[in-house]
Amino acid sequence: MTRSLLTEAQPFSLDTITTHDGRVVIFADADSPLPRATKRVDKLTRGAVTRALESEAFTKLKPGAGLQLGWPSGMAAEALHIIRLPRKPAAADLRKAGLSIGKSQGRAATLICADTLPVGEMVQAALLRAYQYEAQKSDPKPDYGPIHVMVADSDAATRALDLATIMARAVHLTRDLVNAPANILTTTSFAKQIEGMAALGLKIEILDEAALEQLGMRAMLAVGYGSECPTKLAILRWEGAQGAPVAVVGKGVMFDTGGVSLKPAAGMEDMTMDMGGAAVTVGLMQALAERKAAAHVVGLVGLVENMPDGRAQRPGDVVRSMKGDMIEVINTDAEGRLVLADVL
Repeated sequence: MTRSLLTEAQPFSLDTITTHDGRVVIFADADSPLPRATKRVDKLTRGAVTRALESEAFTKLKPGAGLQLGWPSGMAAEALHIIRLPRKPAAADLRKAGLSIGKSQGRAATLICADTLPVGEMVQAALLRAYQYEAQKSDPKPDYGPIHVMVADSDAATRALDLATIMARAVHLTRDLVNAPANILTTTSFAKQIEGMAALGLKIEILDEAALEQLGMRAMLAVGYGSECPTKLAILRWEGAQGAPVAVVGKGVMFDTGGVSLKPAAGMEDMTMDMGGAAVTVGLMQALAERKAAAHVVGLVGLVENMPDGRAQRPGDVVRSMKGDMIEVINTDAEGRLVLADVL
């Protein structure tokens, strides 16, 4: 499972900088006037910020990078993070600053003294950088602390943070699905997880092998003949607008051994990622639903496992696609095009 993604916008307060007991993030640039939060921190630390800004270490930093001071005097914070950022930063600079923040995140809450800076790009990058897959570890790390963003306009920042969190949550879901091992995320468990997304307002339909056979989707079915995991087709609909839908199709080969045309053993463990297209499709549909997007989108994912078995398809077999084309299978490791031929 993904880590909790807790963000909050709050009105700018110089007093909060003094009392915050987690991590405090401030911004500065060598040739620009100091923001008011940075000035306050410099005063609290008796000029430590000024000395840091005059150091060779800071002058060598690129925009978005930062340096850290542990347990700064005059503050309750456990760490002070000084990030180099131009007075009018580009979006790329804000994303790099967010990456720096996310990389240094820990269990304590992080206070970003953004003031008038745009916060959406920065916080989204921080949330994405902080991702780690812990679901299958014996001793998973605890969740990171929340991110508090002090801003001049907390209402506007709240909207930006909501969007950033939705997008980060969708990316984290996609990464979780891709990282999950094949004995945990099977065609059945993936389909069940998709069914649970109906709670977001998506219309979900799962077609089993009998339904696929009735539709004539024998190219995709042939890929899964050698697997104990049943082949399925998941259809996710977001009807946020009228008109013809946009279709998004993802290949969901949960594990790809190559079938009878067996892959080399070296690197085969990475074939859990052959369902990345399906993961992206599901993540996208979640983001659309959580944003209440004004769009009509249909996501389709073909869920199948390509395994060698006495029932598996063989090189030289001929199968009929849903379209009615006859397909000769020369190499069973070319399963992706069979899946997509029917799903498309």
